Amino acid sequence: MKELVEYLVKSMVDSPQEVRLAEKENEGTVLMELKVADDDLGKIIGKNGNTINAIRTVVQAAASSHKKRAKLDVLS
Repeated sequence: MKELVEYLVKSMVDSPQEVRLAEKENEGTVLMELKVADDDLGKIIGKNGNTINAIRTVVQAAASSHKKRAKLDVLS
């Protein structure tokens, strides 16, 4: 799932080399923390949070196929 999120995010931002994604797994839940460049934060969040919510939906669907739960947080 980490590779999926990295691929999606890096294809949207202007500075893909500054994308950082930390992944922790705890009792069937995968917690991912995403950090991007300040200039790219708006692109990831999107208007009214639509973009980040779409990414979260894709991640949750991928996690459910592995019988896990997923949470994606964006750090500023």
